[in-house]
Amino acid sequence: MTGPQVPHVVIVGGGISGLTAAHALATGNNPPRITVLEGSPRLGGKLAGDVLEGIPVDLGAESVLARRPEGVDLIKAVGLGGELVHPATTKAGLWVGDGIHAIPPTVMGVPAEAGAVADVLGPDAAARVAAEAGLPAPGLTEDVSIGRYVAERMGQAVTDKLVDPLLGGVYAGRAEDISLAAAVPDLFARLADAPSVLAATADMQAAGKKRAPGPVFAGVRGGVHKLITALADDLKARGVEIQTKTTVRRVSRAAQGFTLETGPAVAPVLVEADAVVVAAPALPASRMLADVVPSATAELASVEYASMAIVTLAVRREAWPEGASGSGFLVPSVEGRTIKASTYSHAKWEWSREASGDLLVLRASVGRLGEEYVLQRSDEELVALAASDLRKAIGLDTPVVASLVTRWGGALPQYSVGHLDRVDRVERAVAAIPGLAVCGAAYRGVGIAACVASGTRAATRVRDHLEPLVRMKA
Repeated sequence: MTGPQVPHVVIVGGGISGLTAAHALATGNNPPRITVLEGSPRLGGKLAGDVLEGIPVDLGAESVLARRPEGVDLIKAVGLGGELVHPATTKAGLWVGDGIHAIPPTVMGVPAEAGAVADVLGPDAAARVAAEAGLPAPGLTEDVSIGRYVAERMGQAVTDKLVDPLLGGVYAGRAEDISLAAAVPDLFARLADAPSVLAATADMQAAGKKRAPGPVFAGVRGGVHKLITALADDLKARGVEIQTKTTVRRVSRAAQGFTLETGPAVAPVLVEADAVVVAAPALPASRMLADVVPSATAELASVEYASMAIVTLAVRREAWPEGASGSGFLVPSVEGRTIKASTYSHAKWEWSREASGDLLVLRASVGRLGEEYVLQRSDEELVALAASDLRKAIGLDTPVVASLVTRWGGALPQYSVGHLDRVDRVERAVAAIPGLAVCGAAYRGVGIAACVASGTRAATRVRDHLEPLVRMKA
């Protein structure tokens, strides 16, 4: 033990998952001594912000799923409850052909009403969707590719123009490669005994309408990235030590706990800990855990990641096209555009509009799995390509006043078929090592709320391990 009664927990990774784990431990009973080690120069992982022409902007994630309590509860816990806001609109469209079309009722792109997809897919494709109800019942018990499965049941057009853009907005991946069980677990569960996919999605839509009313998403006035600053300040006030620019290369078992190797390879610095939470992406996690959990190494290393970029633009307010409504639009990859989505920040967030003066802020997402070559273009080229696509999509024909290009290399883990089984195997292997836990977007959800839940579970595991040690020393 590192002290007579106070054990030492080291958390590797200062993204939202790792900081949440630190917060859960620091605010629980008998808080241990906590050290957070982050390899990059800043905290927050994929949560980051900046100022563009005096306007606060999010450069990564910009909302929290409000129908899950974890993210909103954390925002309140670190003193930002008064800054909690909800989107003014979440009505997004699809850029298909020469215009923006309303997204029909779907469950992550899987249609819930056959007749409603005709505007986007055409009458023949809509008829194919309707015919799905006459196919043999799914009886689905094993994981499948959501893109391939939906194409087989409802036609390729559904996957290409509905499932692909909606999943692409979450994973920046290909629908043909993404796990149905991991990406849409509620739908997967229903397909075990539903008479058809259409029946399952219709039931889910109906259940959603009966749910207690309330916003689906939430944010923070000035940007959800403010959560990181507030969280870090809260942790420091509670005595948590936070070190940036500190890469952990290896975690090893010690006589009473663990040893972490940090610092330069030629002059390593060893850190002793009674418990460790690894909140790093899958590949670096696999490397640092190779000695202590070798059975999990290959599993973690097999998780693929997609890279993407956010192009944030400021344009003159008076130039905004009258017909461009809603919160933005998604773009099916089969349309061959550079951008995969655009969010009208000024329309989605009232605080952004209020801060904009005579400008308006919007952003575009660029890059999908396998399209890393797109991100090799210069910032100027990406801005020009995004502006060109916006001109074609909504008629935004005006010079860009200012811009920011934020590149997220290896940002989004891909949940391939069998992902949840893979995660189960990793978590069982880790659970066999007392005092060790893992968390992050690589496991059971990529959104902020899911990552907060993951960090909280890791903290609970560590706390359960430490409690008998504390009693022994008391």
